[in-house]
Amino acid sequence: MPSFDEVLKEAGEFGRFQKRVFFLLSQTGITFSSLFASVVFLGQAPVNFWCRIPGAAELSERCGWTLEEERNFTLLPLHLGNKSSNGECERLDVAWDTSTSCASPLAHYGNRSTGSLSLATCHDTWVYEQPHSSVISEYNLVCGNAWMLDLSQAILNLGFLTGAFTLGYAADRYGRILIYLLSCLGVGICGIIVAFAPNFTVFLIFRFLQGVFGKGTWMTCYVIVTEIVGSDQRIVGIVIQIFFTLGIIILPGIAYLIPTWQGIQLAISLPNFLFLLYYWVVPESPRWLLTRKKGEKALKIMRNIAKHNGKFLSPHYSEITISNEEVSNPSFLDLVRTPQMRRCTLILMYAWFTSALIYQGLVMRLGIVGGNLYLDFFISGAVELPAAFLIIVTIDRVGRRLPFAISNIVAGIACLITAFLPEDIPWLKTTVATLGRLSITIAFEVVYLVNSELYPTTVRNFGVSLCSSLCDLGGIIAPFLLFRLAAIWLELPLIIFSILAVVCGLLVLLLPETKGISLPETVEDVEQLSSNFGKRVKKRKHQDTNSYI
Repeated sequence: MPSFDEVLKEAGEFGRFQKRVFFLLSQTGITFSSLFASVVFLGQAPVNFWCRIPGAAELSERCGWTLEEERNFTLLPLHLGNKSSNGECERLDVAWDTSTSCASPLAHYGNRSTGSLSLATCHDTWVYEQPHSSVISEYNLVCGNAWMLDLSQAILNLGFLTGAFTLGYAADRYGRILIYLLSCLGVGICGIIVAFAPNFTVFLIFRFLQGVFGKGTWMTCYVIVTEIVGSDQRIVGIVIQIFFTLGIIILPGIAYLIPTWQGIQLAISLPNFLFLLYYWVVPESPRWLLTRKKGEKALKIMRNIAKHNGKFLSPHYSEITISNEEVSNPSFLDLVRTPQMRRCTLILMYAWFTSALIYQGLVMRLGIVGGNLYLDFFISGAVELPAAFLIIVTIDRVGRRLPFAISNIVAGIACLITAFLPEDIPWLKTTVATLGRLSITIAFEVVYLVNSELYPTTVRNFGVSLCSSLCDLGGIIAPFLLFRLAAIWLELPLIIFSILAVVCGLLVLLLPETKGISLPETVEDVEQLSSNFGKRVKKRKHQDTNSYI
């Protein structure tokens, strides 16, 4: 009986069929990255807002005040008596009623100066000038409630984390395409509910669920793409990252054209319903079917792939070699039971955590510079495009490990240099920081590919999902680490980023090389992968010296 890779080679390792599936599933990257970064535009801070005095709305209507007149009557006395107060988070502790004078609302408080009037904390009576629709203005996430916007992003990342565990496990047990389609449906439904949430609690609950299903769509589509192509074509795992970057680049355009946060939320959520049409064009992963002892279905799919690729499988292909490894429901113990699997798992978990923490930290650091939000966000996304092309050019020539290690080390050195560059040459500081951003983006994209190549089919989706869950943990920690350490010393976060990145670069050198090697089917294959690579390196040491130089 032929092996799966032998059948795939005859059916076409990256023919018309795989290209079509790759292009269709890659669109998931656009919607996922839009969800990932949407808080930047959903939560735009209002330019000007102030606290309204109780009864002011009714008095303003009776007196025929304009909004500017009401603002003057509210804030001018506050500024005169309390120069430290801007009227955003506190107000004069007074109340206006029907007896209040339209000409002088504070007259009935007698000769008391406004400075002698006590102040009260504002609660849900804010007025937003030049209003633009935002989650902040919708749910009053200002002043003492400002931390709730950060909470909403943390909740989304918690959803990603939960989705990595639950849906990664489900995809290995029930199938890739089934979980992918259910996840797309979940993202769409939850996205609609988020857009029309009646209160912030409902908003958080369904934003969490949208994160759960969003992670399911992204991880599962990535695994499907890497499992239906040959070992020499798994560079598609890097190319698919370009679509993630395209989502980052497109998002500011969507936000610029759509004036309301609800509209933006719907624009990034509704396309997921279109992905349900993939039920008729994207098959189940034949590799997964083989691990579930469904060789006939796998062979049927392979014949269909061959047909679409203009090829024909030999008649003697009546069966495909099925893994002898007993198939069971994957667990964390499967990832750490053997020495090489344990080493790969621990290093990959650290690499995911470090990449996410540094990536989001550098993005937020560049974002606080100010300027045009839409243009700045677009440029920050465009910086990521060269990363994928650099990987495509180098990864099949020098392998996975070297670019993975170098990108982390360069990112660490760039962060360290940026921290000690003087402030009077901002262009150089920004350039070096951008180099760090580019390098960590390369590391972030390579870890996706390496992670999927180092796990056997029986636990691949679960392993990728579990390790990538550390990415979500890094995303949760990043804003707190950045802003808390920056309060001590502005460049202190860069020092931490530098240490984390350099350590990661050294650790990934301990991983086996996977260039040109078939995807492992069993845990035993992973253990042999390491030893085989070691032997191959010794034999080719002198031959490869010049190419590495």
